[in-house]
Amino acid sequence: MFNSFSKVLDRKNSKAKYPEARVIVLDDSFNTFQNVANSLLTVIPSMNEKRAWDLTIKVDKTGSAEVWRGNLEQAELYHEQLFSKGLTMAPIEKT
Repeated sequence: MFNSFSKVLDRKNSKAKYPEARVIVLDDSFNTFQNVANSLLTVIPSMNEKRAWDLTIKVDKTGSAEVWRGNLEQAELYHEQLFSKGLTMAPIEKT
């Protein structure tokens, strides 16, 4: 009777239940470096100024940068918040 309750979730089941995702900012011709960096600082938890600028430069040089990775629900929130600040966003990538 208690066997089903005492089972430890294995990693596969846990990942399937709580998928992870990547939030990616894309380069565009209208956002300033300052707007991108400030948006990252405002929206992404634990973002510091140096990392925000490093990611902003990466977006400019390579065309995109992963700015956050974690659970899907949080990714959707950060994606929407960055989009609402005018950033050009790639579709959320589930990992």
